[in-house]
Amino acid sequence: MRYLVTGKEMKRLDRNTTNHFHVPEQILMEQAAMGFVRELLSLEGAMKKVLVICGDGNNGADGIAAARLLNQAGIRAEVFLCGKNPGKQSVLLKLQLQIYESYAYPLLEEFPENGSYDCIVDAVFGTGLSRPVSGEYARVLDAANRMSGKKAALDIASGISADTGEVLGTAFCAEDTITFSFGKAGQYLWPGAQYSGTVHIVPIGITQESFLDEKPQLSCLEESDLSLLPPRRPRSNKGTYGRLLIIAGSVNMSGAAYFSAKAAYRCGTGLVRILTVEENRNILQTLIPEAVLSVYGDPLDPEELARLFGWANAVVIGPGIGVSPLSAQLTRAVLSQARVPVLLDADALNLIAKEPELLQLLHQSWIFTPHLKEMERLTKTPVSVLQEKLLESARSFSRQYQAVCVLKDAHTVVSAPDGRTFLNLSGNNGMASAGSGDVLSGVIGALLAQGMEPGLAAALGVYIHGLAGDLVRKKTGTYAMMAEDLTEGLTELMNKVDR
Repeated sequence: MRYLVTGKEMKRLDRNTTNHFHVPEQILMEQAAMGFVRELLSLEGAMKKVLVICGDGNNGADGIAAARLLNQAGIRAEVFLCGKNPGKQSVLLKLQLQIYESYAYPLLEEFPENGSYDCIVDAVFGTGLSRPVSGEYARVLDAANRMSGKKAALDIASGISADTGEVLGTAFCAEDTITFSFGKAGQYLWPGAQYSGTVHIVPIGITQESFLDEKPQLSCLEESDLSLLPPRRPRSNKGTYGRLLIIAGSVNMSGAAYFSAKAAYRCGTGLVRILTVEENRNILQTLIPEAVLSVYGDPLDPEELARLFGWANAVVIGPGIGVSPLSAQLTRAVLSQARVPVLLDADALNLIAKEPELLQLLHQSWIFTPHLKEMERLTKTPVSVLQEKLLESARSFSRQYQAVCVLKDAHTVVSAPDGRTFLNLSGNNGMASAGSGDVLSGVIGALLAQGMEPGLAAALGVYIHGLAGDLVRKKTGTYAMMAEDLTEGLTELMNKVDR
């Protein structure tokens, strides 16, 4: 697991490293410049001429130091200082500028809009930017975007909020961003991710020790975290690995139940029971005979439901159940009677959105898995606002209802009531296909049934789901990927974990 930081958190880590561990700012800046140049040269290879655009703060100071090192490496690096207001220049920028000018390296008076460069480096604004970019800064960034040559951002693409990924007026559009010590949240949230290009994290001496006793709020899982999967024991049986009840499917919607159940089995669940309508019996018993099948009709049998809730270690409800009055009754029954972890997805969310008073029935470990349109219905917040405030929206919902919120987007956010927040970086756009969400419900349900705590089950389930998609992409590409392929990707992934 690695941490992603906000601008304020990064500033605190800088300060802690200097004040608590006595590493001078000048040394951190020199290490940042060296790390940037080293990474840039490994990415771009042979370069003859580089333009470094610098602002008047410490990001600009980093840029000037990097330009000095490039010149010393035999590459002509020219610095254009944007702003040129000595009264606003940081102490470190004045120092780096003095060093740079002492070497008599190229310092431009005018911005070279028609110049020819192998690479344009953006070092105008750093992670502390909170106001819209305007005036000369906006003009220079827009002109830089139009220039030929590779585009590289130093620490963060200027104009991107380090916290939200918002474009603050205008922004530099980088092909590569070389950032220091920790990735910044805004580099992975849209639209910041688009402007950041590929993010490369280089160490400069600011480590997790600099957290002291205050960890960053946001993290993302890595392949090493697959070790968190529930272990397989030499002496075990199907009861050892949990019983999952999946309430899914309706007339002409058998696929949702199938994909959820198959994904749950692929992720190690001992026994999966599907509760669905009678019309799906033959289809599901043919497609997935490993699953136990139960059916419901109108009216519901309260004794049978109580028996099933008592049997299960976890419940998934919603994929493909529709929004009929009977489906609403079924959702109410789960909300009021289930005493095990419950995942609510798809139509269960739509039904709750129609009857928001049902949210008051939450009393145990609940996971909500809305995509943005479902979240709009639940919270009455427009999708456009949710997209701009993805982290805040998931955290607010999680706090208000004391439930885990899996807010699905290109990079899904998982927020737990205790404050843990995960940003998922696995997966690809080939997964934007019918049935993909049903597979995810099955994956998370499998981890719940095997006893994993809901917050971690949701985060790890989303990560595994994305990794399966990345494996499948190598075979199908993004255009041809289907939900069935994702279940096969789960097989390949779990086979790797099992070795």
